[in-house]
This record gives sequence, C-alpha cells and structure tokens, in this order.
Amino acid sequence: MATTSQTPEGPFTSGEGIIVETPEEHNNFPPFDATTFASQLLWFAITFAVLYYVMAKVALPRLAGIIEGRRDRIAADLDTAERLKGESEDAARSYEKALGQARAKASGIAETARTASKTKADAQRAETERDLAAKLTAAEARITDIKNRALSEVGSIAGEATEQVVASLIGARTTPDEVKAAVQSVLAERNVNA
Repeated sequence: MATTSQTPEGPFTSGEGIIVETPEEHNNFPPFDATTFASQLLWFAITFAVLYYVMAKVALPRLAGIIEGRRDRIAADLDTAERLKGESEDAARSYEKALGQARAKASGIAETARTASKTKADAQRAETERDLAAKLTAAEARITDIKNRALSEVGSIAGEATEQVVASLIGARTTPDEVKAAVQSVLAERNVNA
C-alpha cells in the first residue's frame, strides 16, 4: 500500500492520510486464498483436537459432576419432603384424635357440671319452697289469730258504734245488754250465711 499525495484520478481526491490500494497490492480475503488452505486445515484440526480434549477431560466431567450433584440433591430433597409430608400427616391425624378426645372430655365435663348444677338448683328450690311454705303457714296462723282477735273485738266496737248511732239518730239511750244482743244476732246471722 502506498501512501502518497499523488493518487490516480478517481473518486478519491488527493490528500494526505488517505490509503489507496494499487492493483499490485490487491489480494484475496485470506480465508478464501487457495494458497493458505493447507495451513488453515492443519490449524483447524489442531484447534479442534485441543478443544475436544479440554471439553472431554475438563469441562464435561465438571458439568456431569454438577448435574449428578444436583440430581442427588433433588432426590434427597424429594425424599426429605416425602418424609416430612408423612410426619405432618401423622401429626395432623394425632392432632385430630387428641382434639376429638378433648371435645369428648369437655362434653363429659359440661354434662357433669350441668347435672351437678341442676341437682344443686333443685335442692335450693326445694329448700326455698319449704321455707316459703313454713313462712306461709306461720303467716296464715298470724292472720287467723289477728282475724279472730279482730272478730272478737268487732262485737265491742260494733256495740259502741251502735250505741252512738242510735243516740245520734233517735236521741235515746240504749242499755249495753240491748246493744250486745242486737250485735250478737247480726253476727250469728252473718256466720250462718257465710
């Protein structure tokens, strides 16, 4: 290649720094040059053999080891997962069994407590009813006593009231025996009608 300021006329203008290829310098692209085919084939065979050796002895065994290690790890992880799944299923079954037993026990305890509280409530109710019956009997006895006393005093109260009514109405005085006899007859009549 010539670098010169004098270039043949053509599409390039002359100037410094322009590389122009002369017809004597024109060659084929090196890989397509027939004169270098033999050396290219030799170097291709050498490179192929070296790369094949490196791949066969270094890279592929390492890749096979990595793949085998992963396969073993995956198998171990799957075995562990299967074992843990079985353990969790066993734990779930035992949990459900314990839960069922606890529910049955709680139901039994609740039934026992319900029966005990019902028995206690029945006993308290019976005792309260006995107390109320005793108080009612006592109250009825007091009422009867008060009633009898009141009725016994009704005669005297009625006699006094009758005396005053008769004195007010007719202005006459009555004897206590007359008033007593009149009140007794009214009370006797009333007791017969009752």
